[in-house]
Amino acid sequence: MTDKAATESKAGAGVGHVKSADRVMSVLDLIAANGAMSFTEIVDGLGVPKSSAHALLRTMQDRKYISIDAQSKEYRLGNRIWELAQAHHGIEDLRTLMKPLMVRLMERTEETVQLARLDGVEAIYLELAESPHPVKLTSRPGARLPAHTSAIGKALLAGLEPGEVAERLGTEPLVQLTEHTISDPNELLDELGRVRKAGYSVDDEEFAVGLRCLAMPVHDAMGRPIAAMSVSVPTPRYSRKGMAEARRALSETVAEAATLLGDWRD
Repeated sequence: MTDKAATESKAGAGVGHVKSADRVMSVLDLIAANGAMSFTEIVDGLGVPKSSAHALLRTMQDRKYISIDAQSKEYRLGNRIWELAQAHHGIEDLRTLMKPLMVRLMERTEETVQLARLDGVEAIYLELAESPHPVKLTSRPGARLPAHTSAIGKALLAGLEPGEVAERLGTEPLVQLTEHTISDPNELLDELGRVRKAGYSVDDEEFAVGLRCLAMPVHDAMGRPIAAMSVSVPTPRYSRKGMAEARRALSETVAEAATLLGDWRD
């Protein structure tokens, strides 16, 4: 290990630092600077007790931030580091590619359009095109919400295999945001089955009273769902005819998105 790497890794928990977080960063810095390292080398580099290092490395290994070679017993940077680096650029590219489509869809429907991806059992909102009406859904990129509480979240969950959804959700009652929110995991699994068959999901005041929503998955060139797009309509402007028109416009938009994504990946 270089003297510089050792010094930087031990520069650790100064004022304003969280010790455990600092140690995680120090492990990543050590391995990035030195390549594969043994447990003893990491302990020496961090200057921490072996018991603390064991727990720290096990946690990082479970989260795939580091991996251990079964034969050499040396630690390396894990796949999660690469995924995070790729995700940042991929999400920015996706937002840039989808925004013009979202704006056109908003102009057709005059309602707020959102784009989101799934992280565990949460929908992460990536982009939006706001309705011109004074009464509208307000949101922001970066917001996270329980996926089961919204149409866009249900469209994302429906892209998973039922067994994986069940595993992620568990058996405990789900959080309820309104009296209409589905809180029973089994009921939600049934709902997701209907979403898969219909090709779209709806939210009838499940996220917020006074708001209805329609969502569809966005597929890549291989047909894999990588995101979802939604149109949100305040209940006072809701009508069956208007929602049918919005569904048609959304369907055309996600089809165009799939074509763009195919060209983008090529």
